[in-house]
Amino acid sequence: MPERAVRVVFVSGPNADALESIGRALVEEGLAACVNVIPGIRSVYRWDGETRIDSEALAMIKTTEGCVQAARLRVAELHPYDVPEFVAVEVAEGSPAYLRWVRESVTDGSGDGEA
Repeated sequence: MPERAVRVVFVSGPNADALESIGRALVEEGLAACVNVIPGIRSVYRWDGETRIDSEALAMIKTTEGCVQAARLRVAELHPYDVPEFVAVEVAEGSPAYLRWVRESVTDGSGDGEA
């Protein structure tokens, strides 16, 4: 059986508290192994035709390919933004023990958290 691909998902939000709440839900529901919340980022972006600069926080969600879509839907349900950032990237390489832990910590829809 091939190993499940690990993904890191980036989600920005208005503050660390909002992202910690989302992170807790994802971990408790088996959709993420770990969520790092980084407060104090500055985002420069265009919205409604104007350039904005805002203070935000960033979440780095560690999950597997099989959980990405369910995590995206859950983030959309819980996030306070109308259009939350959700960008998933494949992990090309990493510590074998850490990647195994990520795979074992998420359910990938099986409900048991096992790889």
